[in-house]
Amino acid sequence: MLRRTDFYIDGAWVAPSGQERIPVCDPAVEEVVGVVSQGTPDDVDRAVAAARQAFRTYGLSDKQDRIALMRRIIDVYSARTEEIARTISMEMGAPITFAREAQTASLIGQFEQAIDTLRHYEFERPMDGSTMVRREPIGVCGLITAWNWPLNLIASKLAYALAAGCTVVLKPSEVAPLSAMLLADVMHDAGVPAGVFNLVNGDGATVGQSISAHPDIDMISFTGSTRAGVLIAKAAADSVKRVHQELGGKSANIILPDVDLQAAVHANVRRSFLNSGQSCQAPTRMLVHRSRHEEALGHAKAAAESIAYGDPAAEETVMGPVVSEIQYERVQSMIRSGLAQGARLVCGGLGRPDGLERGFFVRPTIFGDVGNHMTIAREEIFGPVLPVIPYDTEDEAVDIANDTPYGLANYIQSGDGARARRLAARLRSGRVYINTMGQNSQAPFGGYKQSGNGREGGEFGLEEYLEVKAIIGS
Repeated sequence: MLRRTDFYIDGAWVAPSGQERIPVCDPAVEEVVGVVSQGTPDDVDRAVAAARQAFRTYGLSDKQDRIALMRRIIDVYSARTEEIARTISMEMGAPITFAREAQTASLIGQFEQAIDTLRHYEFERPMDGSTMVRREPIGVCGLITAWNWPLNLIASKLAYALAAGCTVVLKPSEVAPLSAMLLADVMHDAGVPAGVFNLVNGDGATVGQSISAHPDIDMISFTGSTRAGVLIAKAAADSVKRVHQELGGKSANIILPDVDLQAAVHANVRRSFLNSGQSCQAPTRMLVHRSRHEEALGHAKAAAESIAYGDPAAEETVMGPVVSEIQYERVQSMIRSGLAQGARLVCGGLGRPDGLERGFFVRPTIFGDVGNHMTIAREEIFGPVLPVIPYDTEDEAVDIANDTPYGLANYIQSGDGARARRLAARLRSGRVYINTMGQNSQAPFGGYKQSGNGREGGEFGLEEYLEVKAIIGS
């Protein structure tokens, strides 16, 4: 069992002010495998004070020095990737191959992209002969992250905050905090100056609330549910701090009739069920032309039933459990709602997969004949459950895709690139993927509507952590 009960504050591991502990459960075996501490407002105060003091010097640092620091972080991290991958696999049930190749590797990709962005970024830009626009680090940033991509979500914020010259106080998810503790070890060993990076564990109601409302924090960057994002924004309002949010999603994949349907459907199912369906921008509503609805269901069933699920430690496993009993019960309730509201169960359904007596495993589930009014089509499930929605016209497909409170991403599968781009312009989302399920870390990532505000990645991500100053005259 991993006992990591101290917090990382001002360049050292320090004892928490309280005595409450948080157990960390391995969702594949339903056993406690780690313990961290529940932070208090006093712990947050100590971390913020350290970050505020460190900002006095780090905020004025040269960008070449920051690049060198981030390069050292990558080097130290790279030497520990196997340990980190196994920790992620244990704390959230990610299959070990996926934990290595995606979950763990993603942090390196985020830091590499931030370094490249910083290297080419101009912090001072003249407007005319007597006016200069200068961008400066915003200050102390509170980073609050979710459990589904524990280090990727941290890195998408931390790398750009450090690149900008900000100092940070991090609260990782209390559901999967152990990998973040290893990251704090990496930061220390890489020689991050004291106070630049601080970590306090705890739940959202205590530590998250204290960070959000703290008057000496200049910015909050949060990834998580829309419900929690609303609470964070309210807590931050009294101090008029910047609030950057990456929230929920219910992305549609519009499959047009002119594509290879089998390939398009299989790609949708694989991407939707990646990470056990626990990804905010996954294509979680498949839209197919009514004339090909039955054919699509057959392909979706075959794709879902081909997924190798089970022990996350097995190299051949593709899908592990969902992260917790709470998440398992939520997914089960969503499956029940689909059945009750008249959706056709194509495969999967309630309960664990055959042969698995313990662990929070969910049957890979496909629903057909889904209407966009149904709960499974409107709410974020965060599990391997995919509704297939028929449409009759392209206009109807656009209306269905946009008929959601979310706007994080959408997908289009089409044999006509020009047609797909015209369609993409009509979709109300921060990203549209055309004939791809792949990522681009340089492209801005963020959402419309209740999927949040602000952007991560590349130059857009860096500028989230910068203030704009006009210097007029000479």
